[in-house]
Amino acid sequence: MTLLFACFGGYMANHSLVLNNTSVGSTVTVAEQPLVIGQEFPDVETCRRTLKDIAIAMHFDLRIVKSDRSRFIAKCSKEGCPWRVHVAKCPGVPTFTVRTLQGDHTCEGVQNLHHQQASVGWVARSVEARIRDNPQYKPREILQDIRDQHGVAVSYMQAWRGKERSMAALHGTFEEGYRLLPGYCEQIRKTNPGSIASVVAAGQENCFQRLFISYRASIYGFINACRPLLELDRAHLKGKYLGTLLCAAAVDADDALFPLAIAVVDSESDENWMWFMSELRKLLGVNTDNMPRLTILSERQGGLVEAVETHFPSASHGFCLRYVSENFRDTFKNTKLVNIFWNAVYALTAAEFESKITEMIEISQDVISWFQQFPPYLWAVAYFDGVRYGHFTLGVTELLYNWALECHELPIVQMMEHIRQQMVSWFNDRQDMGMRWSSILVPSAEKRILEAIADAHCYQVLRANEVEFEIVSTERTNIVDIRSRECSCRRWQLYGLPCAHAAAALISCGHNAHMFAEPCFTVQSYRMTYSQMINPIPDKSQWRDQGEGAEGGGGARVDIIIRPPKTRRPPGRPKKKVIRVENFKRPKKVVQCGRCHMLGHSQKKCTMRI
Repeated sequence: MTLLFACFGGYMANHSLVLNNTSVGSTVTVAEQPLVIGQEFPDVETCRRTLKDIAIAMHFDLRIVKSDRSRFIAKCSKEGCPWRVHVAKCPGVPTFTVRTLQGDHTCEGVQNLHHQQASVGWVARSVEARIRDNPQYKPREILQDIRDQHGVAVSYMQAWRGKERSMAALHGTFEEGYRLLPGYCEQIRKTNPGSIASVVAAGQENCFQRLFISYRASIYGFINACRPLLELDRAHLKGKYLGTLLCAAAVDADDALFPLAIAVVDSESDENWMWFMSELRKLLGVNTDNMPRLTILSERQGGLVEAVETHFPSASHGFCLRYVSENFRDTFKNTKLVNIFWNAVYALTAAEFESKITEMIEISQDVISWFQQFPPYLWAVAYFDGVRYGHFTLGVTELLYNWALECHELPIVQMMEHIRQQMVSWFNDRQDMGMRWSSILVPSAEKRILEAIADAHCYQVLRANEVEFEIVSTERTNIVDIRSRECSCRRWQLYGLPCAHAAAALISCGHNAHMFAEPCFTVQSYRMTYSQMINPIPDKSQWRDQGEGAEGGGGARVDIIIRPPKTRRPPGRPKKKVIRVENFKRPKKVVQCGRCHMLGHSQKKCTMRI
């Protein structure tokens, strides 16, 4: 009896060998420990996997002669090669041990990069640790890494299937994800009392149709501390069963996104938008009547417009300026016209807006028909009757596309857990950040107030009475009312922070301009926004096999097993790359400012006042 692989010692010195002698799934790197008589394995499957790893690492083909509950016999597949191993079960215990090793390898082994033992299962085990850390690990990267690390060539399909099998082992299958949804919703309601989590199944087969989740911490933060502004958007999922991710997000005191409600639906449709807005209305309940008038921003898709009008009839529903501006730019393809358009967008008064429209019409009469398609009262600051607080584009769009990119290969429960964990991280980080601030206003608002105060010194202040002031400059005269917190320039009303004219009036009568900002910009409001926490969800092994809380087609609460939706990803390689928001139809050779959105200069060189 001799040690294994004596003739392959040179190769083994340069390649580490991954073996497992302790437990299935865990690996150890063994560089100079060949298989020996008396070596033990916890079960026959571990033995089989270990010998397969050895065969691949040492480049010889393995042929299994016998494999059952009590023994495992294998030999080299090359005719005439004497190598043979016999592993048998130890009496009274579940372990297996190497009983005999016969001869050294006398064959030349595998002379090419292809190896019979490099199966899909072996690929899955080889990449499991990497996929656990990086679910975006691509099949092309897998096959290249396997070739570099193991000297074995696998096909793209082997790499793809190996990744799919490894993802299923780590996160469960897509089908299991839908089955777990009722239990997952039940766990959210149990661990986070006051949260809303419901799943809707449709048809006799109970196919998944809708999922809606909103945590109590988010509901409390929005109602009590956030400005009355909501952004709505969707992102299409690219997983096995497709679907659409919907989100309603608010904005906190420091201008960061604050997800309020998240939903997954089988497809984007008018009915699903109507359902989502209905759930959002139920979530806010009577608090909507007590809040200031709500402003909603979106791309105003047909179904969404009707849904907002039905469930939030008093809300101001405006366009996302990115969507409108891109349509304008693609329609006219004129840099000068685009710059005037953005001047019109930012115009604070109707007179300023109309003067810009006149300039645009002089360049192109087609602007008139475009305005009929996109009425100014839905996007222009001068005419929009809601309060945007300076938010012209949808920040939630990029958030959704990032979630879709990070999670599209995960089952639905794992996807929602990824989102929940990210929100938990945001709440913790922002709670700590808020406790470190000692100012009255959050940093972004503080910066704007200080800029307004600096500009206020340029004005002459004439006091009309206790609350009204006339602010005189070389350009024009503005009227400020500090009681109603209004300025004739309209910036104070539209942005929620005192403008330079208001700052001049307040300073002249000894008031602190910081105290006249809207309450939603204070550090106190910021702390209240993140004062509640999102609690963890127990591991699925602790749930009941069939959860409660699923809704049938009629809305009744029943114990059912949710099956995947009928929609499935079409055959062929899926389109993995998600277009990022910043790349949407941007002209390649024209610089556009990130602050004022005008063409021809960058944000660093922008001279527009914040």
